[in-house]
Parts: sequence; structure tokens; C-alpha cells
Amino acid sequence: MVPLSFARQQFQVAGPAALYWPLQNALLVADLHLEKASFYARQGQMLPPYDSHATLDDLARLIEQTSATKIFCLGDNYHDDAGEARLEPDAATLLRQMTDALEWIWISGNHDRDVNGLWGGEVMPEWSGEGICLRHDATINPVQPEISGHYHPKHRVPVRGRHISRRCFVRGENHLIMPAFGALTGGLDATSLAIETVVGGPAEALISVKDKLLRFPLGFHARHTPEPAQPQLPLAILRS
Repeated sequence: MVPLSFARQQFQVAGPAALYWPLQNALLVADLHLEKASFYARQGQMLPPYDSHATLDDLARLIEQTSATKIFCLGDNYHDDAGEARLEPDAATLLRQMTDALEWIWISGNHDRDVNGLWGGEVMPEWSGEGICLRHDATINPVQPEISGHYHPKHRVPVRGRHISRRCFVRGENHLIMPAFGALTGGLDATSLAIETVVGGPAEALISVKDKLLRFPLGFHARHTPEPAQPQLPLAILRS
């Protein structure tokens, strides 16, 4: 795991899209979007129906790796309000095992405002502690520093004349926006106006690779001026 500091707190990046918070012995994930495949299947677009189990398997591995005793899920836990009741049986069994064993907090998001903890866990609109607010959608000029999800940030990195897109964290002075954790989630470019509007100042995209945290200035404070060329990275680093 790779150290990451924010709001005077020390975290560790766990995998490409989760945070471990040692002070709380907690694992933070955002935008699981469970049952996204079954939602699209009902609309006539068939996707492999394994996204929920794959996402929860990945989460279970990180819980074992970190020995976390508390889980914060930062909203859009299900792809739609009906997804909680639609959760396929094997995934529901795995989720129930984890919520029974751990302190589990569901923060509701715009996709699942009606999440009610059917498979265990406590539901709340946001959580605050240690001078940090955990919520789904970041706010402009927050009262205290925020960790949030919602935007699924990704960053395109130039490698040998082409670009590779990787999930990233976006860190500003008072915002830390997490990448989406779910198996079928897409992404929004970290340089997008939507993210810039929320962060509102200098920021950087952070990509965890092995034992390194790659940092890419986003230049939100000078969006309309040419940005310096980013270094070309060895392809092997981004494929690791």
C-alpha cells in the first residue's frame, strides 16, 4: 500500500481505488454500483451478470489485506434504488457475511437514495469525524475537508506516443475525490469542468502503481493557459 496524506490525516491507497485509514482502522470505497449489469439487462442491453460478485470479492480481499474492522461505502453503492433488493443470491450472502463481521456504513448516493441496509450495515447521508466529512457528492467551499466519490475520476497519461487511462484520486486543498470501485463503472476525465468546478483550485491526479504514488498536476488554477508537457512514463510502470 502507498501512503497518501489529506487534511492532516494519513491514509494508505489500497489497490487502485480504495483508501485504508489507520486511525479508524477503516477501509473507504466509493461507487460500487452493484447490480449495474442486471439494471442494463432489464433495458435490453445484456452484460455479463457477474459485476456484483466481482466487486464484493475485490472488497473482501482488501478487507483481508488491511485487517480493517470498519467499512465506509461513499454512495452509489447500488446502480439504482431497486438494486439492493435485486442483489443476486451469492453476492448477497457474501455481503451479509461481511456486514455481520464488520462495522459497515452505507452513505447514500444519487443512484441509491433509498438504500436501507437490507443486507446489513448502517445507512446515513454523510459521516464526520477527525475533522473530515465523508459524503457522496463533493460540495463547493466545504465547511471542513471532504472525501467523496460520484465523479469516477480517471486520468490519461502519455506513454510512448499514446495515452493510457487509469483510475485516479483527485486531491485538492479541501477535497479528495475517490475513483469508482465497482467492476463495471466508467470514468470522467480528472481535468473535466465538473471536477474543476467542485475542487475550485490547484489539484492533482494521484495514481497508485505498486509502491509508488504518481502525481499529475491538473492546473485548475490556470485552466486557460497551456499546461507544461507531462513526462512520458515507461509503459511497464502503468501496466503493473
